[in-house]
Amino acid sequence: MGAGAQLSVTDLRRSTRHPVEYRVMAEHRQRGDVHLYIVNISAHGFMVQDDPGHPALELGRGERVVIRLPHVGRIEAHLIWANGNRAGFQFERIIRADDFITLIDTLQPNPRLRGRR
Repeated sequence: MGAGAQLSVTDLRRSTRHPVEYRVMAEHRQRGDVHLYIVNISAHGFMVQDDPGHPALELGRGERVVIRLPHVGRIEAHLIWANGNRAGFQFERIIRADDFITLIDTLQPNPRLRGRR
């Protein structure tokens, strides 16, 4: 029985989320490479949904993945919740504001869809 994630960041679901469409290959300790389709992101975490052509995400709460994001690099995230074809991950650390703004500018080039900052 695993101990689960020991998260250092409190539940910050009220953080501004930015809609994106970003496919990423996550690294999982036991499963290896896992395809994720990120549909929104904040400085604290991201939400994924099923990616057409790839099987549903089959990870348990507290499991960890490592992803690589533009301007941020490698960052670890923990699965916080899963519901149907969607799941929410929390980053192990908060992305710095300047790095996050650059990330959003890269992932969501349409300024009308970036949300408020």
